[in-house]
Amino acid sequence: MILHSILQQSRRFAVRGFSITQLAGTFVVLVCISLIAIEGWLTWRARAIQLHESEVASANLVQAVGQHAYDTIKAADTVLVGLTERLEKGGQSSANLDRIHELLVRRVAELPQLHGIFVYGEDGSWLVNSQPTLLRNQNNADREYFKFHREHRDVDVHIGVPVRSKSTGEWILPVSRRLNQPDGRFAGVALATIRIEYFSDFFRRFDIGRDGAILLALDNGIMLVRRPFNPKTLGRDISRLPLFHDYLPKAPVATVTFTSGQDGVTRINSYRKLRQYPLVVSAALSRDEVLARWRADAYLNAGVVTLLVLALGLAGLRLVKQIGLRIQAEAELVRARDSLETLNRTLERLAMQDGLTGLANRRQFDSSLSDEFSRAVRNASSLALIMIDVDCFKQYNDIYGHSAGDECLKVIGKVVGGSKHRPGDLAARYGGEELVVLLPGTDVAGAMSVAESIRIAIAELALEHKGNRAGHVTISAGVEALAPARAQSEPIDLIVAADKALYRAKHSGRNRVCTAGQDDAMSPEMITA
Repeated sequence: MILHSILQQSRRFAVRGFSITQLAGTFVVLVCISLIAIEGWLTWRARAIQLHESEVASANLVQAVGQHAYDTIKAADTVLVGLTERLEKGGQSSANLDRIHELLVRRVAELPQLHGIFVYGEDGSWLVNSQPTLLRNQNNADREYFKFHREHRDVDVHIGVPVRSKSTGEWILPVSRRLNQPDGRFAGVALATIRIEYFSDFFRRFDIGRDGAILLALDNGIMLVRRPFNPKTLGRDISRLPLFHDYLPKAPVATVTFTSGQDGVTRINSYRKLRQYPLVVSAALSRDEVLARWRADAYLNAGVVTLLVLALGLAGLRLVKQIGLRIQAEAELVRARDSLETLNRTLERLAMQDGLTGLANRRQFDSSLSDEFSRAVRNASSLALIMIDVDCFKQYNDIYGHSAGDECLKVIGKVVGGSKHRPGDLAARYGGEELVVLLPGTDVAGAMSVAESIRIAIAELALEHKGNRAGHVTISAGVEALAPARAQSEPIDLIVAADKALYRAKHSGRNRVCTAGQDDAMSPEMITA
């Protein structure tokens, strides 16, 4: 049924230039291309969905990391706010410092993220801290946070760069506030230190793959902590890397894909700048890892589709061959018919054409005369005929030979053939050296003009003819035109009249154009005069 349907459709399209095998082949190709296109679109859509889901996951991850960073810093800052208030109002007496020491020990025990809480005097000496045993022979005046508060009157919280603890050697993140005397002068620093390991432990809870990354940094581009953890990167300035240089200035929250300037891995990166603290958090998933499962599925689907396309292609090839076998006999018949029609047209053309001059032959002339005569009767229009004869042509053959005579007729035939300018005009070889020009819708004057132009053109060829009085080849022409009336005249009447005019031209000295009713022929001497 499918084959029969294809054959039926193909026969309709064959009229428009499509063969049955072309249609069947095109159908198979379109089916294969459609399968490949659909699979390609589905694969690309799956990739887009996978990337979108990963962007959502990284955005949720950075939200969680940002909230954790905020909560951690907020807890430490809350302790510092209470501590600075007690010190500024209660003073730095030994009794007050002892009470504060007990309080700090309890606070550090309650908050696992805290490494310790410290209070430094205006010279950097240790006043009190959360250590069970107070150490008073240390000085932190060289630390970045101490210098910052000493030089800035701002009492807001300050988050410093990661440093190693002088007491334990651990990596810590300092969070500090300035202590002021009643008159506003610098009185020292209250410091809460957060263990970097606390952030690293939290970051390790998330499944971000082998090449994923989580970052916590200051908004000026100073790195605080990163997963994967590397102590050498703590406190590193990354402000010139793409995240801080290209994207963060444009939007405080976004998800973008770019290649890391630290390890060269291309990641789907969600970042967020915290509004409450000068912090930036980032969670990034490796694009290659995100697309790994999609890529495996894509290869599998591509293999299945390839096999399916190959199977369809082989089936289609067999289908095309079957169609070709079925229509082979019909195609041979069509070719035979076409060859026969071509041969018939060739024979018909040859039957209507003179083999020597290339003009219409006598048979075509008789047929055209009959048709044009009938049309002139119906339209009451004029029909003109020019009969041309080569002067002294027998002598030309005797002098120059028949081959030269044939060449002479060919040249004259080209001139006569070039005289017809309308589709209905006909130039023909009437017989021997006689040629005719049939001019529908033309009167005697028009025909005389055409005949004279032919005579002049041939004379200007200056073909040598020693047997002619003029010394070169000339022609004589007889012209007649009539408007035939029904049942009163026949086509032969026009031929007879034109022949009579030709006879007049011949016997009036040749090389001239005459009409049947003309008293004197139009000779070259008359034209010159």
